[in-house]
Amino acid sequence: MPPRPIDLAVVGAGLAGGLIALAMRRRRPDLRTVLIERDARLGGNHVWSFFASDIAPADQALVEPLIVARWDGYGVRFPDFARRLGTPYRSVTGSRLDAVLREHMPAADILTGVAVRAVEPFRVALADGSFVEAGAVIDARGAGSLPAMAGGWQKFLGQMVRLVHPHGLTEPLVMDATVSQHDGFRFIYALPFTPDTIFLEDTYYSDDSTLDAPLLRNRIADYAAAQGWTIAAIEYEETGVLPVIAKGDLDRYLAATAGDCAPATARAGTRAPLLHPLTSYSFPDAVRFASYVSTLDNISGTSLGRTSHAWVAHHWRAGAFYRMLTRMLFGAARPDDRWRVLQRFYTLRQPLIERFYAGRSTGADKLRILAGRPPVPLAAACASLAGQGRPLADLGRPNGPAQ
Repeated sequence: MPPRPIDLAVVGAGLAGGLIALAMRRRRPDLRTVLIERDARLGGNHVWSFFASDIAPADQALVEPLIVARWDGYGVRFPDFARRLGTPYRSVTGSRLDAVLREHMPAADILTGVAVRAVEPFRVALADGSFVEAGAVIDARGAGSLPAMAGGWQKFLGQMVRLVHPHGLTEPLVMDATVSQHDGFRFIYALPFTPDTIFLEDTYYSDDSTLDAPLLRNRIADYAAAQGWTIAAIEYEETGVLPVIAKGDLDRYLAATAGDCAPATARAGTRAPLLHPLTSYSFPDAVRFASYVSTLDNISGTSLGRTSHAWVAHHWRAGAFYRMLTRMLFGAARPDDRWRVLQRFYTLRQPLIERFYAGRSTGADKLRILAGRPPVPLAAACASLAGQGRPLADLGRPNGPAQ
């Protein structure tokens, strides 16, 4: 019997592509979805975390099998302020995403170790000269840079470490900014997975994308030592350099990043770019878009491309307020004072903070965030909004000339 025709081919099995494939398999088993990944493992070597309030009730069942750790709240620490918030917090790992996808999808529909040469609305050209034909294609490969956009960078190095003795944390520290400030706003992110295993990430909101891995490893070791923790082993490590978007031209970006992706092809994930402009946080948007795709009546290459581009354009318009805040963070605040902006933000009401991270701030939320004395000089804030503040990084050229 010849193989069943492919209804949807998803290129890239990271968070965005993996969630689309999982949503289609669970909700649209009548359609054949094939996942194409360059690496041997799906999901990569990542930890993704999210607030329970980020996920709509209708999408809980999609996300639930992926969760490897859950907590009833989290803490933040700043030089002048500390707080515990009661928003439930969850974590997902790349290895768990790999396992769940393989559990739900037929082995023949997962193509790993496959290099892609070009992506079109109805087919994927592979590096070996062959093609994968499909009724529709979504390009969910990550974007290394964002041409036609400016802002800053969120860069990090994280390590899953096993300690000699229990660490004593019962909930995550989502932001510990009591550490010395270097290279912009710096904080430590700590996830206590077991009593003696903790994920420690050294994170920076920086003006450039250079990541000095040996330096950050030393700083993580110093942080652990300062907490009284002795590291017995480093179980794995991950790094990342993510764009923080202050302004840009979406149409120019989409045209500039077409490359081996035909302009009419549907996109997902950071290639779209579907992420929070200020936090670089992509989990809620990845879930929302995957869920939406699985509800479409017409999944064909041309229709899906139009639908994808309309979704991306709507997301871009909805992000205007967050891009304005990014301009203020990078254009008005001195790098070593950026922590003050986040410290003030975390004094606000918990529901407002939840809506902010989910990218669903109300009009009243926006007024409250901007109300009162700003944590940056007023003149600098006005200058940044007028395009005359501190130079912003060119996100299309890491470490290139600022604009």
